[in-house]
Amino acid sequence: MGTLSFMFPNSLLDGTCKIVALGDSKTRYNKQRSSCFDPLRIGNCTDQQPLCGLSWGVDKAKGRRGGTVFNLKAVVDVDKRVESYGSSDVEGNESGSYDAIVIGSGIGGLVAATQLAVKGAKVLVLEKYVIPGGSSGFYERDGYKFDVGSSVMFGFSDKGNLNLITQALAAVGRKLEVIPDPTTVHFHLPNDLSVRIHREYDDFIEELVSKFPHEKEGIIKFYSECWKIFNSLNSLELKSLEEPIYLFGQFFKKPLECLTLAYYLPQNAGSIARKYIKDSGLLSFIDAECFIVSTVNALQTPMINASMVLCDRHFGGINYPVGGVGEIAKSLAKGLDDHGSQILYRANVTSIILDNGKAVGVKLSDGRKFYAKTVVSNATRWDTFGKLLKAENLPKEEENFQKAYVKAPSFLSIHMGVKADVLPPDTDCHHFVLEDDWKNLEKPYGSIFLSIPTVLDSSLAPEGHHILHIFTTSSIEDWEGLSRKDYEAKKELVAERIISRLEKTLFPGLKSSILFKEVGTPKTHRRYLARDSGTYGPMPRGTPKGLLGMPFNTTAIDGLYCVGDSCFPGQGVIAVAFSGVMCAHRVAADLGFEKKSDVLDSALLRLLGWLRTLA
Repeated sequence: MGTLSFMFPNSLLDGTCKIVALGDSKTRYNKQRSSCFDPLRIGNCTDQQPLCGLSWGVDKAKGRRGGTVFNLKAVVDVDKRVESYGSSDVEGNESGSYDAIVIGSGIGGLVAATQLAVKGAKVLVLEKYVIPGGSSGFYERDGYKFDVGSSVMFGFSDKGNLNLITQALAAVGRKLEVIPDPTTVHFHLPNDLSVRIHREYDDFIEELVSKFPHEKEGIIKFYSECWKIFNSLNSLELKSLEEPIYLFGQFFKKPLECLTLAYYLPQNAGSIARKYIKDSGLLSFIDAECFIVSTVNALQTPMINASMVLCDRHFGGINYPVGGVGEIAKSLAKGLDDHGSQILYRANVTSIILDNGKAVGVKLSDGRKFYAKTVVSNATRWDTFGKLLKAENLPKEEENFQKAYVKAPSFLSIHMGVKADVLPPDTDCHHFVLEDDWKNLEKPYGSIFLSIPTVLDSSLAPEGHHILHIFTTSSIEDWEGLSRKDYEAKKELVAERIISRLEKTLFPGLKSSILFKEVGTPKTHRRYLARDSGTYGPMPRGTPKGLLGMPFNTTAIDGLYCVGDSCFPGQGVIAVAFSGVMCAHRVAADLGFEKKSDVLDSALLRLLGWLRTLA
């Protein structure tokens, strides 16, 4: 919910690397640009040369059509990165000395871990990669600092209760400088419909009404209903909805707000919009608004999810962290360490250890085992219950979840460095492009989401250059069964078509301005972000009853909890941060760091389980 989230570049996919000669040795990039590398392949290399913060060992070389192609083994300066954020050589433990083990250091996992550490718990986070953040991480190349995923950052304001990133950082004594974004996104839609989502709500409504003057009343009523939900959420202290002492306390303090949220819990944005709006073009625009939130149309997007995003962009606004999105995870990781807990990198969890049906630890791919009182999985539910646990022992509630939801599609991602003069001076940071036909909104490669974070923070690229990060939905099935040659050719073909569309619609001369380009596919998500099929959370099989069917943090396995985008409330940075806060509160109660009532717990969890069956 809230934003689209994406992958490490396809360079992470393969062990071979292509270095393309650019010509003049006096160019800024030392004659070469990198189009692919594998930072997790650590080998004994010779003739190593520093490039983009990495060391490269050359195995073989041969000429090909004017370029030079090397088969290389990439050696990350892991020690330098790990020294900053954590360690990688911790021995396994047999005593269960940790209160909680968190599998994965995405934003949901890091928020859960830091919240627990602040409460006094001893936490170990296990991260497969060499830096924290997952799809909210970063990578650097040729002077560019790329966000792995979306650059649209919610939850960074200094007011209200939904500024969850600000709160999570403050809890561990951290604060990031941010740059306000005056426009959340600029839509470029069929029939020459162009709409900017201005930071100021009144400016946005004025622009939208100017496009659909006959629907002024319906526009105001629909977005006013969103504000009713947002204001209710924003008035509450946000903790676990599975913890009855908190839940009942909030109800007695704010009964009207709680009843408002309960009323909208089973409802979807599209149904509410159709109560007030009849114009098909405007309803399609609201579909596009929701597609950014959830990768599905408005009829399939829970009204609560839509309201959080459609209002927070005006209440707290979109604020970009100076230095890039990766600074969030880095700061949380440092805060975790400051509070006596730690992150272990290059720690690939392959299974969750059960003892008499209770989760008691994890096993890594290198054979090490770590034990704890509780285990929190920041993996998707498909990875958690299909890989880390044996799929044949799938709990009934997980069976029901997988009947109601499918894996959302993955994405094709293009990271580019371009000459700055190809962009007009007033270019917005974020764009959504669907230039031909509304029916292509949800089709693979139909819609294009573009982020240009250097519009806000020029330090992310060399002087006189911009970063373009292009996303479009793509399924992993579209990339399976291809030879290496066909795979590479298809990447270039699809990327060429996407870039051509942007050149025609937004930036004439874009192709000739490209200085650096990397193309990634859903296979990259799967391998390096450990996401089943490269998915970014669940998507309803049909029309859902709002959020009623979404699982919370507890699971049918005693001692095992889930956090992240396949838990309530869903996808996006603000949503997974919310999931992290809720998970930490529930785990803390079970560990004795928060008040708890066993009788009320049992009753509430049974009630929530029954409600999910209604979905």
